[in-house]
Amino acid sequence: MERAQERPAGREPVRPGNEPESDLELLVHGVGGSTPEKMLGDPRTTRITGDDIAAVFRRTEDAEDTQAGSRPGQGPVQEAYVWCNLTSGDGSRALWLLLLPFMVVNLAHWMRPAAPGRQRTVRLYGLLVRLAALTLTVLLVAAACEVAMDLVAWQCAGVRSCARRHTWLGFLAPGPAQGGWWTAPGRRLALAALVPAALTGLLWYLSHRTWSAYESHRPMSPEPEPATDDSALARPGFWYGRRLVARLRAAHTAAGLLTVAGAVATPAVRFDHRPGGPAALDAAGWLLTAALTACAAAVTGVVCRRGRSENRLDRRLDRLLVRRLPLGALALLLLTLLYAGWARPGWRSAGRLPGDPAFGALMLGQGLLVLALAAVAGDLHRRRPDPRSGMRGRGGPAVALLACALGGVISGGVAQRVADWLDGTRALLPGPPVLLTWQASAIPPLLTVLLLLAARLALSTSRLARAERERVRHEHPGEPEDPTRTRAVAHARAVATLTDRAPLVLTVLTAATLVLGTAALAGALGTGKTPDGAAHRTYDAVQAVAETSQAVGSWLIGLGFLLFVTWGRRAYKDPSARRTIGILWDVGTFWPRAAHPFAPPCYAERAVPDLTWRMATWTQRTGGRLVLSGHSQGSVLAAAAAWQLPPPVRGRVALLTYGSPLERLYGRWFPAHFGPPALAALHRDVACWRNLYRPTDPIGGPVHVPDDATPHVDHEPLRDPLAYGRTADHPLPAPILGHSDYQADPVFTRERARLLARLCPDPELPGQRPEPGGPG
Repeated sequence: MERAQERPAGREPVRPGNEPESDLELLVHGVGGSTPEKMLGDPRTTRITGDDIAAVFRRTEDAEDTQAGSRPGQGPVQEAYVWCNLTSGDGSRALWLLLLPFMVVNLAHWMRPAAPGRQRTVRLYGLLVRLAALTLTVLLVAAACEVAMDLVAWQCAGVRSCARRHTWLGFLAPGPAQGGWWTAPGRRLALAALVPAALTGLLWYLSHRTWSAYESHRPMSPEPEPATDDSALARPGFWYGRRLVARLRAAHTAAGLLTVAGAVATPAVRFDHRPGGPAALDAAGWLLTAALTACAAAVTGVVCRRGRSENRLDRRLDRLLVRRLPLGALALLLLTLLYAGWARPGWRSAGRLPGDPAFGALMLGQGLLVLALAAVAGDLHRRRPDPRSGMRGRGGPAVALLACALGGVISGGVAQRVADWLDGTRALLPGPPVLLTWQASAIPPLLTVLLLLAARLALSTSRLARAERERVRHEHPGEPEDPTRTRAVAHARAVATLTDRAPLVLTVLTAATLVLGTAALAGALGTGKTPDGAAHRTYDAVQAVAETSQAVGSWLIGLGFLLFVTWGRRAYKDPSARRTIGILWDVGTFWPRAAHPFAPPCYAERAVPDLTWRMATWTQRTGGRLVLSGHSQGSVLAAAAAWQLPPPVRGRVALLTYGSPLERLYGRWFPAHFGPPALAALHRDVACWRNLYRPTDPIGGPVHVPDDATPHVDHEPLRDPLAYGRTADHPLPAPILGHSDYQADPVFTRERARLLARLCPDPELPGQRPEPGGPG
């Protein structure tokens, strides 16, 4: 960190073993990142431990006092754990935008309902998610094949008028006579196949690079001593998924290479199978098809096999499988390129490559997997109903469907933009598969549904805001009313409740996506024409709707593609834009890569060991009291780290969360890991826990721990703003803080002091925990 002050020359480094303090507050920031200066409220900070990616900082004054052996001033010594560079570091993070569908489908793996004792059903759920993730890899590589091999090498390079418009394709275009060596269709396809093969190699490189940097950090204790069976996050192997990621990376890399090989081999095999074709090439085509099928079956088998063990640290890597499977697929791809490049007199490229059946089969397979996943999730939820669970436990299938839809939109958008660039009038080329056009045409109806839903939510929020105005007036009796102030507070509270409407939004979005996707697939395969072509000779209204949807959908796809490229380019150059994108990764990459190895890496596999090591070593060396203080997403990291602590250390750590989504978001959407039993177990395992929240906070909320034998976790809702009007303490209008600046509230300091007192019982203060049946 450039902002942190470096150790002065000639001064001995701060030695953690010499720490004289007895009280420590370890701060963990939330989404969007922060700086040690802002977290500690001091422009002079010093890095205590860590590197440029994630580190622990102290105020320079506190670090110098520690080195001198003197005790710091009033209150606990504060340390800030800064982890924002894990998700918004260098410019290569901009490439993670390509991995967005993979990140979304990986979330679906962790969104299953809680199901103790249903191991077979849980494994089936995970299997279905992994298969859906595999189809996304095939879809992305198939889209690259469609662009490079079909649109460019097969269609445009095969038409002299199109090739003349793009001079860089001149050496591929067939001439009036024999033409050059590269003009043969098979050789053009073999050359164009380098593009999707390079994309597969890039995905492998990004996954391998982040795998070495993130999954390589081992948890603190290799011994299986979890605190409770109510949450898998307490298991020693939960944050160490190297073996599974390595296996899945090998399988997905092989699947991508096999997809390229299949796209190259299919037109050549069809030509060789014609009556009177060369027998040798026909036999070679059959053998190659069998080899590709066998390798695809091996890839599917690897994905179906369960390779993750959470109950222990699984250090095995299956090195032979990890190396041989991608190398075998690469060897088959090279053989396929050689086979396709063989001379075939009379072979000419015409029409499209067989993309419609391939994309149609992918879309159908994804739909069936999502429906099966929904059935399994519903069965798990019925076995252990949780009224707080989003969509009655079907949030995972909904997210998996949206991941597939997002992959289809990205694929169709890229294909349509390239087709327009090659032949804007569509007079020379057939263009991309009609299924991609149908998918783009489904976007305007989907946006219409979302706009109607947004209007309904806006209306209900307005009604709620009007009702909140009366509550705000009653909360401040005797003070002169300020209508503008009242409306602002009531509006902030009403808007904060929109988070609780997320299940409705996701349900409507999922249902509309499923219906429109089914209609697009049926229309494309049933008619073989684009929407405007299929609506020809029908009612005028139907033709108008079809033509408008197709035109607007194509325009929206182009706009989205332009914004995507612009956003990625800006993120590559601008650190502030990269931090904005990092917010998306902060939320989506908390979980390990259990379904898709090409998803952005899990930062918690680095952050959780960092926090547990720091807490365990500090408490062991000092014997002091420690408050783990987490804001927003930092509270989720704090809870995960507390679960991973050895029981003796966990009993000496207090947990202070504020603006926390632990129950409001994670408990609702990830019930198997943050449901009521898991949070109750965490409350029992840590020494003490206090949670702060505001009614104006759209993210944080109460925890609602169902445990009456210990003091309550939730503090009553904090006042926001701190003062309604002007007062002696607040001569200027106090701001509405919402999700930020919890430490500015006096309640924060008071509750932190109470947690420290409960860690070390005092005769004048109540004990840490009351006896069962005693007063709370």
